[in-house]
Amino acid sequence: MQFRKAVMGDTEAIYELIQMNADLGLLLPRPRISIYENLQSLTVIEEDGRIIGVGGLHILWKDLSEIRSLAIAPDKKGRGLGRELVSRLVKESFQLGIPRVLSLTYQVDFFLKCGFQIVPKDTLPHKVWKDCINCSKFPTCDETAMLRVME
Repeated sequence: MQFRKAVMGDTEAIYELIQMNADLGLLLPRPRISIYENLQSLTVIEEDGRIIGVGGLHILWKDLSEIRSLAIAPDKKGRGLGRELVSRLVKESFQLGIPRVLSLTYQVDFFLKCGFQIVPKDTLPHKVWKDCINCSKFPTCDETAMLRVME
């Protein structure tokens, strides 16, 4: 098993993995164009030539990044892969000098186990005015805002 940066040849597998998890209500869907435009921010987990996990680290502001589109193949859940991927993305953010990592999520318990805390959405104006304003769920977002701060 290998954690690595995504490449263009991974995009269809990434799209299918995100869509599969979105269909289960675990995260929001993502169009292919968004995957293409943000490819450099995505990390994948590959096992035996198959993409079994994905997550992105998106920079929102000088002191705030976001974990996006975190998805694990349903048949690979329960192995700690999601937690390891989150750990790597948080470390990447901290290495870039970005001390706060955000997740807007339906998976509150999972992110609590990863060291995140629930925060009010109105404390994250850079996220709201950069991305949320264009979301079909705005202003009635049902995701929970969670934050992890460098210790």
